Amino acid sequence: MAETHTEQSQQQAELQKQLWSIANDLRGNMDASEFRNYILGLIFYRFLSDRVQSYANSLLDNDELTFMQAYSDEEMKSDLKDEVTKTIGFFIEPQYLFDTLIEAIKAGNFDIEQLQTAVNEVQNSTIGHESEDDFRGLFEDMDLNSSRLGSTVARRGELMAKVMLNLADIPFSNGDVQIDVLGDAYEYLISQFAASAGKKAGEFYTPQQVSKLLSRLVTLHRSEVKRVYDPTMGSGSLLLRVGDYTKVAEYYGQELNGTTYNLARMNMLMHGIRYTQFDMKQGDTLEDDHFEGTMFDAVVANPPYSANWNPDGKLDDERFRKYGKTAPKSKADFAFVEHMLYHLNNDGTMAVVLPHGVLFRGAAEGKIRQYMIENDNVLDAVVGLPANLFYGTSIPTIVLFFKKNRSNTDVFFIDASNDFEKGKNQNNLTNEQIDKIVTTYDKREDVDKYAHKASFDEIKENEFNLNTPRYVDTFEEEKPVDVDKLSSDMKETDAKISQLEAEFKGMLGDLASPDADAQQQLTKLKELFK
Repeated sequence: MAETHTEQSQQQAELQKQLWSIANDLRGNMDASEFRNYILGLIFYRFLSDRVQSYANSLLDNDELTFMQAYSDEEMKSDLKDEVTKTIGFFIEPQYLFDTLIEAIKAGNFDIEQLQTAVNEVQNSTIGHESEDDFRGLFEDMDLNSSRLGSTVARRGELMAKVMLNLADIPFSNGDVQIDVLGDAYEYLISQFAASAGKKAGEFYTPQQVSKLLSRLVTLHRSEVKRVYDPTMGSGSLLLRVGDYTKVAEYYGQELNGTTYNLARMNMLMHGIRYTQFDMKQGDTLEDDHFEGTMFDAVVANPPYSANWNPDGKLDDERFRKYGKTAPKSKADFAFVEHMLYHLNNDGTMAVVLPHGVLFRGAAEGKIRQYMIENDNVLDAVVGLPANLFYGTSIPTIVLFFKKNRSNTDVFFIDASNDFEKGKNQNNLTNEQIDKIVTTYDKREDVDKYAHKASFDEIKENEFNLNTPRYVDTFEEEKPVDVDKLSSDMKETDAKISQLEAEFKGMLGDLASPDADAQQQLTKLKELFK
């Protein structure tokens, strides 16, 4: 088993290296975040194409026919298309398969219109089927008419052909690459593009180690989660991570950005999640809740920090009404938390990454925070994270962990702000540091300068201010100064200075003497003060 894991890790590393090399070598002068849509789109198209080809061939195994041969038979054509679409959710005709387009490229018969028709074929094949919404617009960000690909149709075709030929050399199927390895390699590419995207990266990607921490917290001691939800899902990496630690039946998410929304659906399918297992919507979560009335067993999120929103009329909305106050117009942090709690099942768990300000800011935010602790009793833990963990921002963040139907009223504080691995551009949480946080939370016992279980009365005394230093004292006293030794050292230094001054004056006297060799005395002086 260990050998298999090692082989898979090596396979994964090699695939990641190959894919990133293709992305780097072929994008030319195009911005990495822009070229992302093409390289990821083509990888995804090849993956879908291989899925259709593989499943169709498995259906035809007993007939000893190839997919191409069977589809050319008018009697078999319709049944074959219906069966494939019903099972995997989409269909691609043999003439538009990735392998067929590669043959056309090698024969010199390829043009970019063929590729455009091929990707259109995926969406068109789902019309009227259960999968229609899940595949609609998946490739709309892969603009094959963009002049950024080339000034002429021919040049655009040449660039795409070059990328496709490089991708064709990488084994994606036939047992050479397992689905989870391919999916992880795809996510690796997403993370690499995020690292190149600067400030905008936070819009679509949560660093893997932070995703691990949130996922482990919400799945602790849970063998199964029926429904998991992320209201600001980005590329879907955080949702997928939950599935690494427990069995997840269904994934739900909403995302405002259209490009990122498409990326999340691709990411799900690339990780082997069937279209029937996820439900993802595009839209503003706070303004247009696509899952109104739906409850979830686990909720995870890394929402945009201190975003602007419109609080007008929101106290008429069931998600926000009971708190009596709305989050400030320029700080939607608690609005996202309220939305998430509204959707959390009575025995559910929830973890959200937020900026430090939510712990201590007053006015409306202070009232909301107090209500969550005093009236609802849902806040279970506060975890302080190191600074500079996220793409696009260096600010330190915190994780708020919530549980419904708690029997206790205390809140557990962990200050992990000093536990990190220094990186080139971002700091990183190691697996050992994540283990330490989760284990400490699970034990729920005080750890000197690291963790503290604060009673409700203690929090009330602090007027519901949750700033971590109020509960976890990480102050390190300086070592006491040895005054006698310091005095002795100062005397020795003074004596040495006096000696050097005397020697210096003597040399100046020699330099003034008419019999002195000035050059020799200058050399001595330089040696003395080296």
